[in-house]
This record gives sequence, C-alpha cells and structure tokens, in this order.
Amino acid sequence: LVEPVESGGGSVQAGGSLRLSCEASASTWCTYDMSWYRQAPGKEREFVSGIGRDGTIKFADFVEGRFTISQDNDKRTVYLQMNSLKPEDTAIYMCKIDGAYGGRGCSASPWGRGTQVTVSS
Repeated sequence: LVEPVESGGGSVQAGGSLRLSCEASASTWCTYDMSWYRQAPGKEREFVSGIGRDGTIKFADFVEGRFTISQDNDKRTVYLQMNSLKPEDTAIYMCKIDGAYGGRGCSASPWGRGTQVTVSS
C-alpha cells in the first residue's frame, strides 16, 4: 500500500511560519485526495485542512485564515503553509490520504507517521 510521508516540521517562535509537506510515493497515474490532522499531548486528534484532486479545499475554524493548503500538479504531494503560528498550534501534524484514484495499485494506507511542530512564545 502507498503510505504518506510527512516532512517540514520543526520549532519556531510565535508569529513564525512553517511549510509541511506530505508525499505519496506512487505510480504516475495515481492521484489522491489528501488532508492534514493534528494532535497535541493530552488532546484529541483534530482536522486541520483538506484538499481534493478537484481543487476542493476545507479548513478548520481555528485556522482563521493563517494556513494555505495546496497540491503539486501530480496530485501525489500536498503542502500546508502555516503562517502566524501560535503556541496552541504545537502538535504532531499528520497527513491522511482520503481518496485514491487510478486503480488498485494506487491503494493507500491512510495515515502518515506525523511531523512535530513546536511553537514557542
């Protein structure tokens, strides 16, 4: 199964920016709907943003216009540009494949391992 792999996490000060990446290493004919979730210690996992290969985009209310989600033209890589970061954004950010297109060889294991984002005040 295709597994998404995240990168781009790190430590920043409040007000800073990070760009997270998630890649689904698959055949060139595979395309995907993908999304981002996050989970802080002691908190429940929550939806952050999602994008469909048709361009449909969703954001959680707490994003408040600070984040942008996008896909490469191949629809196998998704990015989350995070600006104006707040300490409460500190969490493990996880990529999820929501829909796979192109045939059985494109089937995915939905969840990535995650990448840590830490925002200090």
